[in-house]
Amino acid sequence: MRRYLQLLGTRGVGRIMAAQLVARFPGGMLSLAFLLHVEQVHESYGAAGLVLAATSIGQAIAGPVTTRWMGHWGMRPVIVLTASVCAAAIAAIALVDMPVVLYMVVGFVGGISNPPIQPAVRTIYPKLVNSRQLTPLFSLDASAQELIWVVGPVVTTFVATQVGTRQAILLALVFLVAGTAWFVLSPEVSQVRIPRSRRRIGVVLLRPPVMLATAVGFLLVAACAAIEAGVVATFGHGDASAGIALAIFAVGSLAGGLTFGHRQIDPWALARRMAIVFVGLAIAVLILELWWISLALFIAGIGIAPALAAMFTITSASVKFSETAEAYGWIGTGQLIGAAIGSALAGFFIDGFDAPGAYWIAAAFAFLGVIVAIVFRGASPDLRGRDASPIPDTEPVLTLKV
Repeated sequence: MRRYLQLLGTRGVGRIMAAQLVARFPGGMLSLAFLLHVEQVHESYGAAGLVLAATSIGQAIAGPVTTRWMGHWGMRPVIVLTASVCAAAIAAIALVDMPVVLYMVVGFVGGISNPPIQPAVRTIYPKLVNSRQLTPLFSLDASAQELIWVVGPVVTTFVATQVGTRQAILLALVFLVAGTAWFVLSPEVSQVRIPRSRRRIGVVLLRPPVMLATAVGFLLVAACAAIEAGVVATFGHGDASAGIALAIFAVGSLAGGLTFGHRQIDPWALARRMAIVFVGLAIAVLILELWWISLALFIAGIGIAPALAAMFTITSASVKFSETAEAYGWIGTGQLIGAAIGSALAGFFIDGFDAPGAYWIAAAFAFLGVIVAIVFRGASPDLRGRDASPIPDTEPVLTLKV
């Protein structure tokens, strides 16, 4: 904890971390709020899953594109533009009843305009701390973001069940607008200029560490999205138990990140951490009671923040600084596609097999994540005792012949 407190005491770290957490807080609210709202309007988890899938697909497409834009036009203009369009789409979903197809279209627009806060802040971090502090900082960030998943589902469930699903969506909108404003006005945003990448879009994805982080991130988030839908289906709308179980899931991740997420990365680190997630999700379906599901999800959560920290660290150490934002954009795209597929499959399996179907899907995705991390462990650099900072950008130096 002393190491983390020292990091937060570093100039700018605490402020930029807090600002981005508020801006990204809707991430812990909107999926659940959309699920509850669309299911209430159309009385179908399958329909709700399709809307979530369309939203996530839009976010997935936007990831690498908007991160490239930040290298061309700067962070602030891109974030302000995308946040404005996203806010309008969220408001439309909350205030206007539509057919499922129109919900999907508006959700897609909201997704494709999702502001690239996460890639931006993870590009800023290496400029705020020295190389020895970077791995602990990524771990602290991955752990701190679990506050989004601790508080977000609880707040969403409470507001949706006690006030209304529209109000739950609008509350998320308030966090988006306020947090984005705080983030773009932070001085650290203006102090970091992302160099324009000289390579074609998508080339950075071909780097084995980036591809590994993207693939495992896809499977991890797909598992989380499926289990989220399964927990909601287990307890229904009128019970706050779903929010409690999901909050405990996030508390486990927070605990895992703060306990051992800062440890140095070796080629087996990602597989070990994904194995913890799989074990927890695999046993969750055994007893569909709040106490057992909460215990199982706490165990699964212990591996989540450390696994994310490992993905961010191996990516940072493997790409040039001008490519970091796009690399994180691709990782985010993988995660969002995972959320889309996980939500959609869980929705249809819930309709066909009730709540246990979603738990089976979640465990299957987590198991695949373990297998991929083991088979392709050679793509993960051994960072024990090594610098995890991005590779510096270099240019030819003109010299005069004499």
